[in-house]
Amino acid sequence: MFLTIDVDLPADLARFRLPSAVASRLQSLLDRKDAGSTLTADERAEAEGLADLADLLTLLRLRAERAKS
Repeated sequence: MFLTIDVDLPADLARFRLPSAVASRLQSLLDRKDAGSTLTADERAEAEGLADLADLLTLLRLRAERAKS
């Protein structure tokens, strides 16, 4: 199944990145996991959601850059 979404691209593609506080939270969770700490179920779900969001924003940014060239 395919879904096409039209998005008005901002002039500043940097807006397709996680805000710094959100990126810091994701990095903190990933660092704790890498250090061997066990994340709670809520923390795991939060980290997975933030990683999915980061992936989506990266995909949008890359497609926007490709469309401009």
